[in-house]
Amino acid sequence: MNKDRYALIMAGGVGSRFWPVSRTEFPKQFIDFFGVGKTLIQSTYERFLKICSPENIFIVTNENYTALIKEQLPCLNDNQILAEPMMRNTAPCIAYGAMKISELNANAVIVVAPSDHTIGNQDAFVKAIEKSMEAATKHNCLITLGIKPNRPDTGYGYIQYIDEVLDGDNDVHKVKTFTEKPNLELAKSFLQSGDFLWNAGIFIWSANAINKALEKHLPDMHEIFTGGRSVYNTENEKAFIGNAYQLCTNISIDFGIMEKADNVYVLPSDFGWSDLGTWASIYEMAEKDYVGNAVIPSEQVMMYDSSNCMVNMPKDKLVILQGMHDYIVVEENNTLLICKRAEEQNVKNIVADVKAKFGGKFI
Repeated sequence: MNKDRYALIMAGGVGSRFWPVSRTEFPKQFIDFFGVGKTLIQSTYERFLKICSPENIFIVTNENYTALIKEQLPCLNDNQILAEPMMRNTAPCIAYGAMKISELNANAVIVVAPSDHTIGNQDAFVKAIEKSMEAATKHNCLITLGIKPNRPDTGYGYIQYIDEVLDGDNDVHKVKTFTEKPNLELAKSFLQSGDFLWNAGIFIWSANAINKALEKHLPDMHEIFTGGRSVYNTENEKAFIGNAYQLCTNISIDFGIMEKADNVYVLPSDFGWSDLGTWASIYEMAEKDYVGNAVIPSEQVMMYDSSNCMVNMPKDKLVILQGMHDYIVVEENNTLLICKRAEEQNVKNIVADVKAKFGGKFI
């Protein structure tokens, strides 16, 4: 295993779109949605064991989830868990991780990935990451993975690329534009053009390249984290990070770096990717019966005259549904959500209303 390869897994999100199963104290990355015996973060960690040595895999998460990380990934030591004192988006957590790793190994090449994605073709994923790591090391550039779209999805960001490629890496293209979640008509035009990819939020770069990009495009943030070089990987790191995060801007790596840097490239990829952002994405991946119902788990759920439903219920509860078509039915901790699949985008608003009315009791 190449000792210079590192993984930084981002696991600090709340996952409110999966309420009531995903909650503030137990968010979606710690849940086994498909009943396979592994949570999303456990599956992600195992995926990166094919790319990096175990000691080179780091998890960045909210400090409130440190105990959950240790419980689900007991093989990690404390230094491999980067505890954020507050939510500040992806740029600060990546800056923190890159600086910490570069102090361990100045030659590090890092893959940054969310903890809550699913990958259908593991071998193709590993090949894409390894190819990107080799290219990032050779050319000292910033690389992201773009997923070849098969539908005009309005829930994803898009990456447009051009014919210009890296020398010796004909599959790695120069990025032209990034576009946030488009409307349907724009998404259709992206699909028809053939030069747009879904933005998977997976990044590959050398520690040197990302630190230079931070210095150029987010100089204040770079200065904040550079100030901790002497304390990274020591007992004083936690106290330093507690102060550093209070000074950081809340900004994404996409907006802060990727949309501004001139050395950004994309590798078009196809490895059965899903970001599991909504119940619709769970429904799409789950096994369905002959009338389109996806029931997880299915042992004690009985459905009559019902079709195209997404049902997620406790294993020990007998549930009988009749006359339900195109619904999401979910229960967790005595909290039940029933909504039309077409209205799923309102779940975040529902969560906000519940929090306002009940003071966070059910959130």
